[in-house]
Amino acid sequence: MAMKIEALTRFPIKGLSGQILDSVTLEAGHGFPGDRKFGFARPNSGFDPANPKPLPKGKFYMLARDASLALLGTEYDEDTGMLSLTADDISGRFDIGTAAGKQEASQFLKAYLSLPDEENPQLYEASPHRFTDVSVDSAEMMNAVSIINVDSVDAFARQIGQAVDPRRFRGNIQISGLAPFAELDMVGQEITVGSARLKIVRRTRRCPATEVNLETGERDMKTPRLLREHYSHMDMGVYAEVVQGGVLSVGGAVELA
Repeated sequence: MAMKIEALTRFPIKGLSGQILDSVTLEAGHGFPGDRKFGFARPNSGFDPANPKPLPKGKFYMLARDASLALLGTEYDEDTGMLSLTADDISGRFDIGTAAGKQEASQFLKAYLSLPDEENPQLYEASPHRFTDVSVDSAEMMNAVSIINVDSVDAFARQIGQAVDPRRFRGNIQISGLAPFAELDMVGQEITVGSARLKIVRRTRRCPATEVNLETGERDMKTPRLLREHYSHMDMGVYAEVVQGGVLSVGGAVELA
């Protein structure tokens, strides 16, 4: 079966829901455009806006610890700087290009999560960095894009006997037509995705964020444990560096180098 791009997703706010894209343009040495550009930091995170540096993921509000974030819809308009956050009973729209807008969005998250009075999240912009899970490892890894092979997810689902939504793994690029888990053995190899060329650089070890059902906001699957029990590892998906820029579109071809 021919390999192709199944979905493209960016996550403007670390730990929050993604935005589905029809196409995207990648640049060599750069990450997925607009991905993990912001993050809601926990109190005493140590982030200095005057000297921004990547932070470990535990410094942020995220699915691994705050499962209800799965139910908070996220829309970010890069042109206007407007962020919309929407849930069933609460919504807000904020100009996060301003300090006031960031503070308003932070207070919205506090109300949504029902945090205690003394706990105040703070929305920060990562620029010129990204708040990816591997941003603290190196500049190269910070700019890596994440790839999920949906055939691996399907094989995992069959193995455990229950449906698994590939969106649980929060990949930038979902591909199909590759043998299940073949991507894990391709570290160091290059692939062509659309008109871009990517080099696979690392397997993606999974954390409790993947336990969360994105429809219910509940932890209903011990994903890392199940991966380890059935495959003797906790990996699903890979990170890749952009070697040659190009355009990616849903339905576009994927080829092995």
